[in-house]
Amino acid sequence: CGLCDEARSAIEAVRAMRPFRFEEVGIDGDDDLEREYGIRVPVVLVDEREEFEATVDRTRLEALVARAG
Repeated sequence: CGLCDEARSAIEAVRAMRPFRFEEVGIDGDDDLEREYGIRVPVVLVDEREEFEATVDRTRLEALVARAG
């Protein structure tokens, strides 16, 4: 989706400055994930904690990644 593309671009921009592990998970066809995330996608977790929904604030993501070390 368009929001997913925008979120991925923000994540990749931050990764270019400060590398970190990134895993993209599609929810289509997974009943449990579709129930949990539904129309909230994209949902971005940092250190297993939901930090963003629908949009990713690049500045905040940079701070979260720096803090996570």
